[in-house]
Amino acid sequence: MTTAKQVKELREMTGAGMMECKRALEETEGNIEAAIEWLRERGALAAKKRADRDAREGLVDSYIHPGGRVGVLVEVNCETDFVARNDQFASLVHDVALHIAAMAPTWVERTAVPTDEVAQRSAQWAAEAAEAGKPPHIAEKLVAGRLEKFYQEQCLLEQAFLKNADQTVGDAIAEQAARLGEHVRVRRFVRFERGL
Repeated sequence: MTTAKQVKELREMTGAGMMECKRALEETEGNIEAAIEWLRERGALAAKKRADRDAREGLVDSYIHPGGRVGVLVEVNCETDFVARNDQFASLVHDVALHIAAMAPTWVERTAVPTDEVAQRSAQWAAEAAEAGKPPHIAEKLVAGRLEKFYQEQCLLEQAFLKNADQTVGDAIAEQAARLGEHVRVRRFVRFERGL
């Protein structure tokens, strides 16, 4: 039997709606941890359904590192101005700006990486594998692995999130989108570093 206290506790922990929390607790027989996972899975599914919605509202946030060595501007969009004014959303946007300042990604996501950049790097890695005497099928796997690592290092949404290294930036944004009930996306960013 689900109690009001459990529903309230789950709601405070997840930010999900009261009825969603009640349903999650009923589905998981009152297990809070399982209910959180149930909400996360449901939220991810709902976020995927909303992914094609237009997200034109949002925030532009900035971060200037003490001493003025690094500066970042980032635009994160959502669907409504109501969510854009939400403290959780503003906190997420600022955390993303801090992450960009620290980790220096080059692109938002892998689809933004120019195809000629991917082709050039793949050719270089294939040549290195061939010089090392690797058979073609092994070289192909090495190139695929290095390309995946390149995406994880250079694409913002695939980097391990500084605030929670157990998830990527993309996962953190998807989790927040599920809590807020809207499509949330990083539209663009620019990072300045003195002397570069």
